[in-house]
Amino acid sequence: MTAVHREPAALTADAPAVLVGFARALRAAGVDAGPDRVQTFLTAADRLRPEHRADVYWSGRLTLCGEQDDLERYDRVFAAYFAPRGDRPGPVRRTPPPTRLRVADDSGPGPRADGGTDDAPGPPAAALASTAEILRHRDVAALDPAERAALRRLLAAFALPGAQRRTPRRRPAARGDVDPGRTVRELLRAGGEPARLRHRARTRTPRRVVLLVDVSGSMTPYADALLRFAHAAAHGGRRGPRGAARGRARAEVFTLGTRLTRVTREMSHRDPDTALAAVGVAVPDWSGGTRLGRMLRGFLDRWGQRGTARGAVVVLLSDGWERDDPALLAAQMRRLHRLAHRVVWANPRKARPGYAPLAAGMAAALPHVDAFVEGHSLAALEHLAAVVRGAVDA
Repeated sequence: MTAVHREPAALTADAPAVLVGFARALRAAGVDAGPDRVQTFLTAADRLRPEHRADVYWSGRLTLCGEQDDLERYDRVFAAYFAPRGDRPGPVRRTPPPTRLRVADDSGPGPRADGGTDDAPGPPAAALASTAEILRHRDVAALDPAERAALRRLLAAFALPGAQRRTPRRRPAARGDVDPGRTVRELLRAGGEPARLRHRARTRTPRRVVLLVDVSGSMTPYADALLRFAHAAAHGGRRGPRGAARGRARAEVFTLGTRLTRVTREMSHRDPDTALAAVGVAVPDWSGGTRLGRMLRGFLDRWGQRGTARGAVVVLLSDGWERDDPALLAAQMRRLHRLAHRVVWANPRKARPGYAPLAAGMAAALPHVDAFVEGHSLAALEHLAAVVRGAVDA
């Protein structure tokens, strides 16, 4: 059998950086790929062949996925991260793992982006992913159409659960407070003989996430990416980690400009393109001016006091330009800070060299912000997602 030509190992010298970037994308999608698992993944890929898609796929799937829910997310991120530039993979199909793992022959097929196998081998995995790794740090405003398409695929795999909070409900646990009811039932089953104490602990559930997306003229280069980030939050944030109550928190999405528009219903479409088309119809003030203070006051008067913002993680995605009196914005940010669990402001302009929050609106808002982060690139949005779920500080 004639061996298929593969790229020399020198071309995959950056493979560790590429694979670590893949693990970061998995974490942004909600997979608990911690440092220990990532190190095991790197060791497994190195023992096999990081330039082969099949070896990267199986080494990652077997080391980075810890529960059943992770498998679908893993396939989705793998399809987006290792897709050749400009390609748009079809729907992900998850195939059962083989009975025994076998290193594929050089001329054998590797896993496709859709989870199957290719009849014809493609470029090495590191070469395919290098574009995605470079793309993570590129400013969204400077991307060409092909890069924007790749960015959209990666954003579709995001998840954005809020920081965890304890609930009054309790669940059985290995340690914690003694559960009187279960302990007494255990004694009765044992006929009154001494039995093991049963324990319980409070469940945790993700806090609601509220996203306020600026769609004014100055934010036009970033609006599409930020709304897709919000769409992923509206769908991926409902699944909490293991041991947490799931399906309780619902992300709310609003657009800000010269008007305030609630677009949570439009974001309910599973397909991002369909959702953004519905948002485009619903929002009347695309690329207009910015009245952040007035819009924030309207949000707090109508939705915030009802409980939408109370105890939630509120994320403002805006460059901070304000046409009205900055004092109004400062007063409303003060109100918001008292209601919310945490206020996070993501500014795409923050990453520019020499940036300082000198705009009147941004300067007025900053004293009432818990975390001030960048929002110009995929890597910045991954960091934002980690700040929202409380994994890192700003």
